[in-house]
Amino acid sequence: MSAPPAADAQAPIPVSVITGFLGSGKTTVLRHLLGQPGMSDAAVIINEFGEIGLDHQLVESSDDHIVLMSSGCLCCTIRNDLVDTLRDLYQRRQRGEVPRFRRVLVETTGLADPAPILHTLMEEPALSSVYRLDGVVTTVDAVFGVGQLDEHVESVKQAAVADRLIVTKTDLAGEAGLRRLVERLQRLNPAAPITIAVDGRVSPDLLFGAALGDPQAKAAAVRAWLNVEAYAGSAGHRDPDGRHGRHEHAGGDLARHDDRIRAYCLVFDEPLDWRYFSPNLASLVSRHAEKLLRVKGILNVAGEPLPVVVHGVQHQFQRMRLAAWPDADRRSKLVLITRDLSRELVAGWLRTDALSGD
Repeated sequence: MSAPPAADAQAPIPVSVITGFLGSGKTTVLRHLLGQPGMSDAAVIINEFGEIGLDHQLVESSDDHIVLMSSGCLCCTIRNDLVDTLRDLYQRRQRGEVPRFRRVLVETTGLADPAPILHTLMEEPALSSVYRLDGVVTTVDAVFGVGQLDEHVESVKQAAVADRLIVTKTDLAGEAGLRRLVERLQRLNPAAPITIAVDGRVSPDLLFGAALGDPQAKAAAVRAWLNVEAYAGSAGHRDPDGRHGRHEHAGGDLARHDDRIRAYCLVFDEPLDWRYFSPNLASLVSRHAEKLLRVKGILNVAGEPLPVVVHGVQHQFQRMRLAAWPDADRRSKLVLITRDLSRELVAGWLRTDALSGD
């Protein structure tokens, strides 16, 4: 593998992942986005051009795996793997062979587990200097979404890791069915805003900017990224001894895939002793990485004047220091979406009075 391309002086390029189960409307949403002038600074990576059904009138020019749209945005097929495609696209951008795109959208296949893509964007050395993960957008079919969540674990994982949820085909769904789906998505992933898309139309402003990639981020951005309040009604969010609050599902159908998902928040009132917390977290990840679907946190570490932010997807974790606390609350907060991993077990594992684990 060749050396990674040199980074711009500007910030890394944000990459949004668009996922969703088969037939959930990704193509329709993308087609609408690509036709908007505000997307002229975007590059879109898809698996096959045929899946998008590009209107030839929107195509300005093309060569091998890259299509330049009349709106100015790029479409690019995955050539070998995502790393090679992103690296090649960036190098061509630097050489002036393609427009100087400022954001990237990556569409997954309908049966994809998004986690490997997120790992690539978070940790791949060949990419991390020039790209950063912005967020995950998941489309859910209003008509068949409930059944897909029942029957397909891929559908559950796609919704569970999302930063934004887009419900499609609402004109074909009854009011009661739509309400049932929305309530189920809210239990599965409380912090992800849900947008109803009519004919695939959704504003790009609602999809992007989900990540906390800037240490200088303003307070509102930090609070929106963590969204602790969303977990209060679904899982309890008091002290991390497991005594307050437990995630319960309505319906009691234990055969459902998302009955194995837990969404909760742990709050630590006292500054964390990093000598204990860090190895405990590392041990938790080592033992249960596949069950940690998404982890976000803002931590008050003893002896550190600034808050530490952590973001994890299974075994991949990132950490950075913010320039300031977002508000007067100095408690550590860790929000998690897990599979087959109870709040009580995680809280016990992350005790800070001694090394723990089982």
